[in-house]
Amino acid sequence: MVKSFEELISKVKECGKKTIAVAAAEDDAVLEAVAEAHKQGIADAILVGDEAKIRAIAAEMNIDLAEYRIIDEPDKTAASLKAVKLAHDGEADMYMKGLLDTKTFLKSILDKEVGLRTGKTLSHVAVFQVKGIEQLLFMSDVAFITYPTLEDKVHIIENTVEVAHACGVECPKVAPLAAVEVVNPKMPCTVDADELRKMNAEGKITGCVVDGPLSMDIAIDPEAAAHKGAQDRPAAGKADVLLFPDIQAGNLVYKTLVHTADCQNGCILTGTKVPAILTSRSDSFQTKVNSIALAAVVAAALNA
Repeated sequence: MVKSFEELISKVKECGKKTIAVAAAEDDAVLEAVAEAHKQGIADAILVGDEAKIRAIAAEMNIDLAEYRIIDEPDKTAASLKAVKLAHDGEADMYMKGLLDTKTFLKSILDKEVGLRTGKTLSHVAVFQVKGIEQLLFMSDVAFITYPTLEDKVHIIENTVEVAHACGVECPKVAPLAAVEVVNPKMPCTVDADELRKMNAEGKITGCVVDGPLSMDIAIDPEAAAHKGAQDRPAAGKADVLLFPDIQAGNLVYKTLVHTADCQNGCILTGTKVPAILTSRSDSFQTKVNSIALAAVVAAALNA
């Protein structure tokens, strides 16, 4: 089981170097992360975008482009379609957003001819290594599905469990989160959490153990679980997957961890033919590198 991003990067190297297709690659932060991923043996890259700008940025940052394939396409929409087609056609194992708005990036993923549709629900998975917590935390959805229905939550669990499996977690413990750890009909997310638990028990959700509803403290802190008499619950104090009731809760936890905790993280979009790396310009350099490594491990698992 992988317990850190250092271990994750080592796992990538065992899987063999992957290839990223970058849409609108004329972005200094993305080029820096791609160059580091190349240096560490995580991934090569095909850079699609305005070649003159790509070369100018690379020269300024002392990045040698000799080992990169560059496809000159100054138009950002066209660049996104050319880059995603590389992933669609199997020439790239991952698809990454460069200097491109999220709407255009997602539109290319959903393109009927060259996109990455699989018929699955798309969802965002954030993976955190937090000081003081032994296991990696797989969090979803913090950025894509706003107010998931019960059906959406089933698909989010399936997508997230797939990522956890790729990281070596054989039977991840899934905690559908709420403010309380008991079912309250006046709190719909607790009702959903209990239904997800039942679906797991009935074999409708597989590859994991679902234990909900759980409050955040019980899910990740063994002492809190013991104080509240919940230590015998399957995921108490040792949840691998944190399923948020909505994007508000997920995004608040995500940003609180990023800005206050001693942690590292990486994020990908799942439910696609290949992992899609949808980082923000505000994400750190390390987060971008971690996201590439995470995508590479998932890509290897998809092709296994």
